[in-house]
Amino acid sequence: MHEHRAGATMTDVGCTVLVVDDHAEFRSVARALLESDGFTVVGEAADGTEAIASAQRLRPRLVLLDIALPDIDGFAVADRLAESGLDAPAVVLVSSRAASAYRRRLATTTARGFISKTDLTGAAVRLLLRPD
Repeated sequence: MHEHRAGATMTDVGCTVLVVDDHAEFRSVARALLESDGFTVVGEAADGTEAIASAQRLRPRLVLLDIALPDIDGFAVADRLAESGLDAPAVVLVSSRAASAYRRRLATTTARGFISKTDLTGAAVRLLLRPD
């Protein structure tokens, strides 16, 4: 996990989530993991463009966002979501690569933090969503 960043806060366990990844299998696994830990997955998206449109339509409180997407990378999607206004969702970035591969970009991202896909659990996400 990467350190907690400023942004939207979440105190309730059952927050709504949009899962964004270009691999359907990972979306399915992430959905099952999060739902088993009390999160409510309200949608899925396979690329950055779909993620932005789905976030605007579904208004999730959290977007679990893969960094390596086929059209717009996750960092750019996170920035666009943050710029969307006061009701912008919290964003947690995920990748199959380690945080060290993104060190510089993670230091300046608008996302709440980073979790390796192999370390993804509801508890890990919840840690990043705690208020400062």
